[in-house]
Amino acid sequence: MNPLLLTGTNLTLENVREVADGLRPVELAPAARDAVNRARAVVESLVEREQVAYAVNTGVGKLSDVRIPPDQIRELQLRLVRSHSVGVGEPLAIADTRAMMLLRANSLAKGFSGVRASTIDSLCGLLNAGVTPVIPSQGSVGASGDLAPLSHLALTLIGEGECFSTHPANSTNIHGPRIPAAQALAAAGLTPVVLEAKEAISLLNGTQAMLAIGTLALLEAEILVDSADVIGAMSLDSLMGTNAAFDHRIHDARPHPGQKQSAANLRRLLEDSEIRGSHADCGRVQDAYTMRCMPQVHGAVRDTLSHARRVFEIEANSAVDNPLVFLTRNEKGETSGDIISGGNFHGQPLAFALDFLAIALTALAGMSERRLDRMVNPALSEGLPPFLAPGAGLNSGFMMPQVTAAALASENKVLAHPASADSITTSGNKEDYVSMGMVAANKLRRVITNTCNVLAIEAMAAALALDFKLPLKTSPQLQRAHAAIRAVSPTMTEDRVMTQDFANIAKVIAEGKLAKALG
Repeated sequence: MNPLLLTGTNLTLENVREVADGLRPVELAPAARDAVNRARAVVESLVEREQVAYAVNTGVGKLSDVRIPPDQIRELQLRLVRSHSVGVGEPLAIADTRAMMLLRANSLAKGFSGVRASTIDSLCGLLNAGVTPVIPSQGSVGASGDLAPLSHLALTLIGEGECFSTHPANSTNIHGPRIPAAQALAAAGLTPVVLEAKEAISLLNGTQAMLAIGTLALLEAEILVDSADVIGAMSLDSLMGTNAAFDHRIHDARPHPGQKQSAANLRRLLEDSEIRGSHADCGRVQDAYTMRCMPQVHGAVRDTLSHARRVFEIEANSAVDNPLVFLTRNEKGETSGDIISGGNFHGQPLAFALDFLAIALTALAGMSERRLDRMVNPALSEGLPPFLAPGAGLNSGFMMPQVTAAALASENKVLAHPASADSITTSGNKEDYVSMGMVAANKLRRVITNTCNVLAIEAMAAALALDFKLPLKTSPQLQRAHAAIRAVSPTMTEDRVMTQDFANIAKVIAEGKLAKALG
């Protein structure tokens, strides 16, 4: 694969996935290298002149009024990295960690951070060599950026801390044994970085941990909402539902983009269904909301994902550390620079988007669980066997899977409580309003998993319900989705342990194989 050239301006979310999961190599683009070098010259000039600038030759946070002498600036870098490496909890997933590393390198590549180009090269070197730092997932309030997670990344750069011993290409995102970072660097032929003035704070300040998790979660969620249209159509067809509610005129009258997209999907998915044809003149006027309002609910989820994508794409190509270096050119063409303190590290834009994603996906899972209930509930299931059980009584069928789906859907409701509504004062009241964006990101990761599992349970039930409708067949598009499910989960003729079926189907969903039915 051709190397991804980092410019700080045009990184896509798909690029992030290519590096995080696909191990695409990365390099600093030549033009970006020039911009980085120019900003670095400003920092070095300031240090030489002993001009005071935050975190260049001062302490940080509440200690920003403490002046650091020139001969202690290197030591300041080490102590900042060590003192901020205070994370706890389970490590980030390998893909999330690699995404965070890429996003941090791309932000530095904009040329506003004042780091050396060689430091960005070292970050790229970690990615290209498959060196994955152990980064605890908890400890960030998302205000001065994700200080603790990013500090553990910087710790690896300087040859301290721990890394996973397994190369990402062989890990399937599962954590392997840990080894000292110095050993991992040596094995990869990499040299620890000796950080110079301002480089520690430029590595530590930023929103890349929450953004990394959010980016990969968003890409997964985009597959889930497509899959939900497919699975929902399977459920509707098995329940002898009508497609009248998907008429384009209804959705043209309320033209939210996501709603129109889901309605078009559902029309196409149900086209030429023999099951639908068998009751076309049954006289039913309308279905329950979880079937009739799929375009409105699934569509609202789509629009939420679109909003989050815009936020994440802007953030992925932003300078988010503090202070920032700005170059100016006078009338004579002479270049000088200003180092200005601000607050681009604050995670509020991401925190809101991350919470909004969790809320939207909670609705997606809730709709799925309610459709599942309609297929298994004898009072609602339109002639299907009670609980989809062949020989109901001796067999319990999908009685308990609906309970599992209900548990996951309800857990999502707890996790959907917005972290961004909270704040807590830190750093001696200097950092007096924080975003809690990393908490929102960690919650979102669990919501994604829960939602995928709920959809997997509905998919397995819908496939079985369609089997009960034979010899009538569903549409050709939904038959392809049914075949993808049956490739990993044979039909049920009697009760069996279904845990592995759910896992297999969840994998099929996550890989986008059901979404392919959309064409």
